[in-house]
Amino acid sequence: MLQQILSWILENPLQTLALIFGLAYILLSVKESIWCWVTGLISSALLVYVFFKSKVYADMGLQLYYVAISIYGWLNWLYGGRSKKQNDLKISRINIKLGMVLFIINGILFTIIAFILVNYTDSDIAYWDAFTTAASFVATWMLAKKYIEHWLIWIVVDFVSVGLYLYKEIYGALILMAVYTILAIVGYFEWKKTLTIELKELS
Repeated sequence: MLQQILSWILENPLQTLALIFGLAYILLSVKESIWCWVTGLISSALLVYVFFKSKVYADMGLQLYYVAISIYGWLNWLYGGRSKKQNDLKISRINIKLGMVLFIINGILFTIIAFILVNYTDSDIAYWDAFTTAASFVATWMLAKKYIEHWLIWIVVDFVSVGLYLYKEIYGALILMAVYTILAIVGYFEWKKTLTIELKELS
C-alpha cells in the first residue's frame, strides 16, 4: 500500500503539490488566516492543468476563478472591514435577502454551465460537474466576505466531489475533497464559536 502511494506521488507531482497546498488552504481558512488565499491560489493554478488533461472542464474553469477570487479574498480580508483597518473583517451571517439572491445566482450559473458542458464538451459528468462548479463559485465569494454559511455549502460540494473524482480516477483531488469534507465541518463549528464570542463582545 505504501509503495503504491509513493508510486502515485512520483507519477503525479502536480496533483501531489496541489494536494499539499490545498490542505494548507483549508487549514488556514479554518483558522481565519489571510495566508489561506496564497496557498489556495497556488493549489488552484496547479489544478487548472490537471483538470484540463482529465477533461473536467467546468472544474478547470472553476480553478481559474479561484485564482482570481484568491486575489480578491486577500484584499477583502486585509482591507474589507468596517473600519478599513487591516484584518478588521469579521465573521458574519448572511441575511435572507442576500441568501435568496445567491440562490438565484447559483441556479443561473448551474443552468449556463450545464448547457455549455452538455452541448460543447465531451464531459460525461456534465450535470454533476455543473452543480459543484456553480455552488463553489458562490461559496468562495461567501468565504471572501466571511459569511459563516459558506462552510455548509462546502460540506455538500466536497462530498459530491469525492464521488466525481473517484469516477474520473483523479485520486489526488479525491483525497483532497475527502479531507475538505471533514475540515469543512470543523471549520463551520470553529467559525461558529468565534462568531458567538464576537457577538458577546458587541453586546
